[in-house]
Amino acid sequence: MKEGPDIASIAALIGDPARANILTALMSGKALTATELAGEAGVTPQTASAHLAKLDAGGLLKADKQGRHKYFALASDDVAGVLEGLMGLAANSGHLRTRTGPKDAALRKARVCYSHLAGEMGTRMFDHMIAHRLLIEGEGDVALTDTGTVFATEFGIDVAYLNRQKAPLCKACLDWSERRTHLAGSLGRAMLARMEELGWATRDQKTRIVAFKKTGEAAFEGLFG
Repeated sequence: MKEGPDIASIAALIGDPARANILTALMSGKALTATELAGEAGVTPQTASAHLAKLDAGGLLKADKQGRHKYFALASDDVAGVLEGLMGLAANSGHLRTRTGPKDAALRKARVCYSHLAGEMGTRMFDHMIAHRLLIEGEGDVALTDTGTVFATEFGIDVAYLNRQKAPLCKACLDWSERRTHLAGSLGRAMLARMEELGWATRDQKTRIVAFKKTGEAAFEGLFG
């Protein structure tokens, strides 16, 4: 028997088409019910419940019960990162489920990846923050610098609060369409949330597209070049 992590069991969980659709639907960062996820997966509620139980047991999902309803979300940024990577591998290998269309171009420009900004604009933000030493890369991950802390604070983000949370502040996530890194972690989520608060952009929960207004895109350009 080989030693080390068992990637086959995780791959088997993701590899089922219905479960893959469930996981992809949760990439928006929005928690969904079993009934909603059944619709996304194209299966009956009973079948969806069986799939959700397997994904939960496998550590890919987390469940939160509120009243009569149970809501499901991705377990962590790490799960989202794996899914983004697989999407990139599938796209580069020609494994696409639909023909390219207008929505595809919009998704490539700006989209939600588990509540942080991905796509062209996400990688541009990350590249700018690296180039200006707001973030530093090392040992396969990324960290916020003192200069970056000042920058984020001036942008309206409570970095001290984020640092007190269990979730990692910064994580590097490989973008499936750009094949470069965008910013994940609690800071990545806070950056996108702040852009929405400022009225720069809105997200489409059904497609994961982040639509920037003209004024918002101009403000983004002014901040991130």
